[in-house]
This record gives sequence, C-alpha cells and structure tokens, in this order.
Amino acid sequence: MIRIAELALPLGHSDADLEATVRRRLGLAAEEPASLTIFKRSIDARKRSAIRLVYIVDIATAREAEILRCRADDRHLLSTPDSSYRFVAQAPPDFDGPRPVVIGMGPCGLFAALALAEMGLRPLLLERGKKVRERTVDTFGFWRKAILDPESNVQFGEGGAGTFSDGKLYSQVRDPRHLGRKVLSDFVAAGAPEEILWVHRPHIGTFKLVKVVESLRAKIESLGGEIRFQARVERLILENGEVRGVELASGERVRTGHVVLAVGHSARDTFRTLLDQGVAIESKPFSIGFRIEHPQAIIDRCRYGESAGHAALGAADYRLVHHGSNGRTVYSFCMCPGGTVVAAASEPGRVVTNGMSQYDRSEHNANSGIVVGITPADYPGGPLAGIEFQRRWEAAAFVAGGSNYNAPAQRVEDFLAGRPSTHLGSVLPSYTPGVQPTDLSTCLPDWAIAAIREAIPAFDRKIPGFAMADALLTGVESRTSAPISIRRDGRTLQSVSTAGLFPAGEGAGYAGGILSAAIDGIQIA
Repeated sequence: MIRIAELALPLGHSDADLEATVRRRLGLAAEEPASLTIFKRSIDARKRSAIRLVYIVDIATAREAEILRCRADDRHLLSTPDSSYRFVAQAPPDFDGPRPVVIGMGPCGLFAALALAEMGLRPLLLERGKKVRERTVDTFGFWRKAILDPESNVQFGEGGAGTFSDGKLYSQVRDPRHLGRKVLSDFVAAGAPEEILWVHRPHIGTFKLVKVVESLRAKIESLGGEIRFQARVERLILENGEVRGVELASGERVRTGHVVLAVGHSARDTFRTLLDQGVAIESKPFSIGFRIEHPQAIIDRCRYGESAGHAALGAADYRLVHHGSNGRTVYSFCMCPGGTVVAAASEPGRVVTNGMSQYDRSEHNANSGIVVGITPADYPGGPLAGIEFQRRWEAAAFVAGGSNYNAPAQRVEDFLAGRPSTHLGSVLPSYTPGVQPTDLSTCLPDWAIAAIREAIPAFDRKIPGFAMADALLTGVESRTSAPISIRRDGRTLQSVSTAGLFPAGEGAGYAGGILSAAIDGIQIA
C-alpha cells in the first residue's frame, strides 16, 4: 500500500471527495481498482475561518511500485510501513510454570498480562481492588455520599486510574515497534469504537472503558491467565537479592521468579514496603495545582469560531504553557472537554481532584488541570518525600473544603485578587460530593499560587475568556504522576537492585497515561 500524508480537505467534505482527491494525487482513474483506509485524521484550526481536516491515508493499488518511482520527489508519499506486532517468544505447549506474576490491573498490568498470556505463559494477575463494575459502585458511592473505600476508588481496582478519566489514548512516547497500534487494535477488538484507530487524540470515556476492560479480562482468562481481585501484595519474597515470589495480605505465598510491578502512581503503601525491602527507589519531578472549569461553549468558540458545534470537530480542547517570572512552569494537564471534575482521593482525610469525560463529551463544562512543575529540590527528605509533600496539600484541601470530602473552590476573579470566594458564579461546579467557596491560597505553596496567578491572565491572551470572573478553580490536583521512580536497567528492564522484579508503567515512573502505560506493559512482557 501507499501512504499519503498531509492530505487536507475542508469541513463538510464527503467520503467520495476524499477518495477522488486521493485518486487525483496518485493519477488513478476512477475505474482503476484501489481500496482506501484512513490511518489518521486530525484538525487544522489555525485559521478559524477555514478549518480543515488533515488525513494520512493508505491506498492499495497494483501500481504501487510504479507510482512511488514516478513520484519519488513527493515527500508525502511512501510505502506503508508494516505496523503489525510479532511476539518475541512463545512458551512450549506443555508450559507449567512457575508463572509470571503481574501486580496491578491498570492499563500497564492489563497489557503486560495480555501479552504474556498470548505468549502462552499463563500469568497470574493480582489486583488489590475490585472488579470494574463493583469498583464503579464504590466510586459513585464516594462521589454521591462521601463514603471512601481506601481499597476501591478512582485509584484502585480493575482498569486503574484511567478508567475514571477521559480515556485518552494518545501519547508522545517514541514507539518504533508500533506497540501503540497493537494497544488500539486490542481495544477495538474488546469493543472500543473503531474510530480510535484513526481519529486525532482518540478517547473512549468511562462507561465504554468499563466494557472494554471486562472484555480484556475475559481474553486473558481464555488464554490461560488467572486473575484475582482483592488480592493485595504485602511484600516480595526475596532470596539473595532476587525475587522468589510474593506474599499476599491474606498470608498466601506465591512462588515465581518474574514479577511485573504495575501498581499505579497512588500505591503509597507498596512504595514504602519496597523501599524497606531494599528496592532502589528515587524521587522524581511531578506537578501540583488545581482544576479549572469554563463553559465548554467558550472554548469551542475560541478554537473553532463559527464552525463551533460541527459534528466533525466535537468539543474543543486546548494545551497551554506559561513560564513564570519566578522560574516556575505552569501548564494545562489532562484537559477534559465536555467533562466533569471528579473526587480522586484514595486515603481518608484528603481531597484530590481529577478530570473525566464520557465518550460523547457532552457535559456543559470544560475542565483542565492547571499545574506547576516541581522537582525533588522542593521536597527534600528521601525517596518518598514527594508522597509526604502530596499528602500535606491534600490534607490542607480536605480542611479547606470543610473536612467532609467537599473540595475547596474559588472563582477566578477572587483568586487573582487574593480574596476568598464567598459564593459561586455562573460556572456551576461539576465536582461531587460538593464544593466549599474559600481561599485556595492555603492549599498550595506560595510559589505555586504566585505562578498560577501569573499564568491565568497569560492564558487568557491565548484563549479569550479563560480568566473570566466566574471560571472556577477546585483543589487540589496532586496525582499528575508518581513522585517516585523505581529504577530499572535500560536493557533488561529489571530493577537495578532486585533481579526478577520488573518496575512498569506510571507508578514506577515510566509512563504518563493509558496508552504509554499499556505500551510499557507490552515491552515488559
């Protein structure tokens, strides 16, 4: 097949228009046999008066060699690269273990277990939380009734933290082996919309992700894998610095020489146990800030002008960065068009926020994290000092919100003026259980508050209305990524201190979202 890049068409074009454009580009007659597949579609909204859809397409034709030879100077034409995935190993048919153990059932653990199962290695997947539907009941119970289950919430349970998010399926990681394509293909096979294979910045949304996760679980089990829920790993079994198994909270001991550690960024008790057992852990940079909400219509109009609302465009998103005068970088994080701000705490007495959208992104508000980058120099004190830093500000948010899991909130006008909010404005909060108007300056370090106060007016110059008086800030956004890195060897991917332990995914410091975590899980497998 021939791949054509940078193929731009106006909004409102038809499938026939696209095919005719491709045929003209390649010199193919209308009656000449050829089949077209969309590989990627993105939006070029640099000119709001002339928004275009930009395609990468693959077209199969018997004249591939001839066309490529005649158009050798066209840098947007090439032979379609092979993106199929091939396993590097296969267990013998009579393989009887010991099986590899995967700890954690977020995207990294799921895809590590799936790849291991597809290789015939019958992995054992251990998840401290519950099945995704039971977990959903517990999570919605927290949102509606402020009843927190520390083992079943936004952070812990089948599907991982990404289940209650926008379900974003894009990443900027280098992917020369096309593992991301395998992830997306497996998602589609598990029931995700086929469009995630080709739309720019694909996403699924929580309700669809629940069914996809269940289907992936069934596939792992059909291939000989075993999955246990509410099976928290208490510690590693080590002999002479090598993994020999894991011990569960129930006291059961599972023997194995290969442990994939895919526990997510909020498994704070696990990080403490690993450090106490001598596993090499170091602190790393992360970010902390607030969630900001605007009417989605403002973002749509700013990005798309009169084309706002067009079916091919959907709800608009944004990406913003500001380098502050105090040396801090402030940026938008995990922007959720047409979504809600969600309660994401996993420990009692703390408030944590995150963002979530459903597949249709039809909620009234847009929300995004507005976060400040920080480094270990901001929280000295050892490998786990970043966790204590997070806890400090999550506890402060809990108190500022009324000590009942309501989140502290502040109108942007009041935040910029340095005065507490006493009421809400036209932007109604989406966070549940509820919010408490207050002064958010007590919920982050002074330097972070100063940086965000400087950034919001700067963002308003890029998105007029961003600093609108009634836009709402809600705190705190503290789980942007793990504050630790579990060091691993670049070649074997094993822990540098503990043979047989494979730190993986976001919790170990090697991913930053659903797709990159899933890719890392496959690489580990």
